Order: sequence, then C-alpha cells, then structure tokens
Amino acid sequence: MPLFFEETAWRFWDQSISAKHRSALESFAADDTLCELVGSGKSAPIVRTWVHDDTVVLGIQDHRLPHIERGMEVLKEHGFTPIVRNSGGLAVVLDAGVLNISLVLSEKDNAIDISVGYDLMLNLVRELFPEATIEAYEIVGSYCPGSYDLSINGRKFAGISQRRIRRGIAVQVYLCVEGSGSERANIIRDFYNAGLQGEKTKFAYPEIKPETMASLSELLERQMTVQEVVLDLHALMGAPAPMPLQPDETDLYAFYLNRVVERNQKMLEHPLE
Repeated sequence: MPLFFEETAWRFWDQSISAKHRSALESFAADDTLCELVGSGKSAPIVRTWVHDDTVVLGIQDHRLPHIERGMEVLKEHGFTPIVRNSGGLAVVLDAGVLNISLVLSEKDNAIDISVGYDLMLNLVRELFPEATIEAYEIVGSYCPGSYDLSINGRKFAGISQRRIRRGIAVQVYLCVEGSGSERANIIRDFYNAGLQGEKTKFAYPEIKPETMASLSELLERQMTVQEVVLDLHALMGAPAPMPLQPDETDLYAFYLNRVVERNQKMLEHPLE
C-alpha cells in the first residue's frame, strides 16, 4: 500500500461505470466540488475514478486555434464530443478504455507543492503497475505533452494535471488502459490539422506523432480492462466502503456544475447536449 494511503483514511468514489454515458463536464464539476469539501475539512481526502464515452477535452489554448470551428467538426466526424475544461493543458481523449483517477487533497493546514502532487500520482501509478518501468518526462509528439507524461519504453500512456480550489487540490491522471493509443493520437492530430490549416500561430501547438502513444494493454502485452484497474486501485487502498456525494453535498455540486456548463457553453457557443 502506498505510504500516503497508509497514513490517512481515504474516501473512495467510483464512477467508472455510472458516469460513462454522462457528460464529462459533470466530472470536472465533481472534482471542483470535492476540492472545496476536502479543502475546507468537510470531507476526508478522496480518490475518485471516472470514465466517459467518446469525448475530447480541450484546453484554453485549443479554443484559440484559428479554425477551431472546423477542428471541432472533425472531432464530431470521428464520433467525439468536444468540451473545454476549466484547467490548463491541451486536448486529451476520453473513451471507454481510458480510466481517469482524481486524488483530492487538502492544503488547509500544510501547503502542497505542485511537484509533490504530481509525484503522489506518479507513485500511485507505479504501485498499480509494479511490473512496469514507468518514467515521467515530456514525450514530444504526444498529445497534451508535459513534464509529467507517463511512459514505458518511450511511449506515453498517461498524463497528469492539477486543479486547485479553496485549499483543495485535485491531482488528475488519465490512463489509456484499453485499445490503441496511436488511434487516439490520430484523432487529435486530425483536430490540430483542421484547426490550424497550416497557419502560423504565436502558441506552439504540438505536432502529433501517433507512434509515440500506446495503451497499457499494448505496452504490457496483456489484455487488461478499466474495471480490473479500478479493482486493483480499490484493493491498494485497503478496500474502503464506497462513499459518493452525500445529500448535504449535492447543493454545492449543483453550483459547480452550473458554473462549468455555463462556461463551456460560452466557450463553444452551443448548448450542452
């Protein structure tokens, strides 16, 4: 069991099945809600697992592409719904084979450096897949590249981000567990090609090279499922009783959901479907 699971009691909320057919905007609202609850001391630290079908989550810079409308049309042609997230980073793919894990921590009493949050998630992923040599450095050619890209033999399967609200921190990772990493990268490559159409921009958008990305099933050469990883994570935590949002927490969630939906509508200029 990772040291940070041993030292404190964690709350567990599994949405790897229940959220699949719902908008990914709901997950970003959920993490904002948990940040406030944990940051204020109204909840224990939380591990939340979540999966959403066929969504591309765009960053703020993506929305500034010179031909963003055409880029989003291409995503829809691939069968994916575009949304804009309320944190940094660039476009990432969510689908039934991608497991997202959020660690929601409090810095009410002690500040937590950004690097510490990243390292906690890195250590957790290493505990989940002890048979692999997992490294953290930027994988050039991947989508949403960053210094905490997680890779095996130079091919990226995960990326880590952070969201901070009201003394709460949500450290989020997406794990490409099933399917083809390069096929997901192809979708993002098509998006950028359509969104840029060869134009030069001040911001340097990534030049996607699909061969730099893979799923864990591909990298570890064994078929695994999202649900197997969720069960392994739950066991790693000591199998705590699940605790989703409680009745007295739902009003706060409704506030954050409304804010996330309104912001997304404004950015994309169309209603949430």
